[in-house]
Amino acid sequence: MSATLPAKSMLVVVPDPATPELARTLDLGGYSWKAVNTTTAAGESEPDGGWAGAIVDATGDPEAAWAFLRTLRKQPERSLPVLVLIGGAQLSELEHRDDLFDDFCLTPFHPAEVEARLRHLLAGEVQLVSADLVEYGPLSLNLETYQASMAGRPLDMTYMEYELLKFLAQNPGKVFTREILLSRVWGYEYYGGARTVDVHIRRLRAKLGEEHAGLIQTVRSVGYRFGESRWES
Repeated sequence: MSATLPAKSMLVVVPDPATPELARTLDLGGYSWKAVNTTTAAGESEPDGGWAGAIVDATGDPEAAWAFLRTLRKQPERSLPVLVLIGGAQLSELEHRDDLFDDFCLTPFHPAEVEARLRHLLAGEVQLVSADLVEYGPLSLNLETYQASMAGRPLDMTYMEYELLKFLAQNPGKVFTREILLSRVWGYEYYGGARTVDVHIRRLRAKLGEEHAGLIQTVRSVGYRFGESRWES
């Protein structure tokens, strides 16, 4: 089961255009989103089901960002959960503005932190079995205790094996290159080669067992995919 937003839910992102880092994080995380500059544009672009939440980047033009949030909060019909992105030198700007945002994240950020904060912020929208549980078929991952089981059978995994399996299980049907998996799971600062991913995939398949090893599929000349593609029956 995916940990991303339902297909009809979208995030509104400020400003337009979003930074390449944020855009890449949201796209790879499976989030639907649209960037705008004003609350008027946000209202005009609002999907039928309403916005699921807002991400406001205050690093480039903080005055415009806070002005956007002040206007947004004056519209009670749009009580959106808000994540603010700020630089370390801007921490003082948060004082006396608690009513304008729900959570914040320092930039430059790690994609995993933004996704974690979004999952917490959008707990009512995120498709998790519970706040701390991800399930896909017979596979169950407890995000709080770092325990995993397959058809009720506990899986003995290393930390990185768990992190890799968690990332794949939260993005079923999507194909990821080895380079993207290295970046998203091991981090941008990791300099290991593609063989690192292959070794961990091989170990994961062995621990899932012969019956369930096929959950992690090799996409020839591209990378790996967990579960079925949306084009498969």
